[in-house]
Amino acid sequence: MSYTKKLQAGGAFPAITLSDLDGNAHTLGKPRESATWQMVVVYRGRHCPLCTKYLNQLETFKSALADIGVDILAVSGDSQAQLEEHQSRMEVSFPFVYGLSEVQMRELGLYVSLPRSEQETDHHFAEPGLFVINEQGTVQVVDIANNPFSRPDLQTLINGLTWIRNPDNNYPIRGTAPY
Repeated sequence: MSYTKKLQAGGAFPAITLSDLDGNAHTLGKPRESATWQMVVVYRGRHCPLCTKYLNQLETFKSALADIGVDILAVSGDSQAQLEEHQSRMEVSFPFVYGLSEVQMRELGLYVSLPRSEQETDHHFAEPGLFVINEQGTVQVVDIANNPFSRPDLQTLINGLTWIRNPDNNYPIRGTAPY
């Protein structure tokens, strides 16, 4: 049995920098442009049709996230060539980075799977994870799954983030009570 250390809500998000297809470096958890928060979406890779569907659906929420100051960054353990092929089948405008190593996957507390065959992929890959990091670099929201069938509903997530981002609600980071 393997042990996976989970990233803690309210904890610091690890500094991981990866490149996009244009060679631009992106640090996970560091929002771009005028955003103050970032949603980091870890997906299994180009081999996963459920990931493609989820990422395409996320594109429809991009403006709602921008309205509340949340940037989006997608990441996988795929290679540059795999991401290039995958992006040809997607209709998204937020950035994707590639090359998340198995060590980095485990640093994020993700479940890691072995491919079922060479037709699936040629490397260990992360199961889905979604992190929302606030302006202090702190994990505000964390969702980690061990399979592609369990992901947060995007409309519910956006509604919740809108609630959290409203200063009138004074909503704290949840799940931080000591044991």
